Amino acid sequence: MAIVSVDPRDRTPIYAQLDRALRAAIATGRLTAGDQLPTVRQLAVELSVNANTVARVYAELERAGVIETKRGVGSFITATPAQAHPPREQERRLRGFVIRVLAEADAAGFTIDEVMAALRAYQQKGG
Repeated sequence: MAIVSVDPRDRTPIYAQLDRALRAAIATGRLTAGDQLPTVRQLAVELSVNANTVARVYAELERAGVIETKRGVGSFITATPAQAHPPREQERRLRGFVIRVLAEADAAGFTIDEVMAALRAYQQKGG
C-alpha cells in the first residue's frame, strides 16, 4: 500500500495532490525526518500515476528543503512537521495569527504601534 494517496476524480492536479499528501504525512508525523520515500517508479506504480509527475513533486520538495535525494541511495525526509507546511500555508497561518493578535490588542485598547514597540522591546531582551 502506498504511503499517500491521490484521487483521480479530484479536479486538483495530481502533482498538487501528491505534494499536499506528502507534506501532510510529514506534518502529522506519519513520515518523520530520516524516513526513506519510495523510489519515483515505485510510488508512480503504487498510485497509478506518471513517473514524471512523482519526479516533479520530489524535485519540488527537494528544492523546498522537505526531502533530500542521495544519488544511488534514495530520497529521505529532512523536514520537521512545522517545516513541511507549504510556504503559502505558513504565510496564511501567520496572517491569521497577526489578525487575531491585533483584534485582541484593539479590544484591550492597544494601538498597532504600541504592540509593535512591545514586540521589539521583548525581542531586544532576548525574550
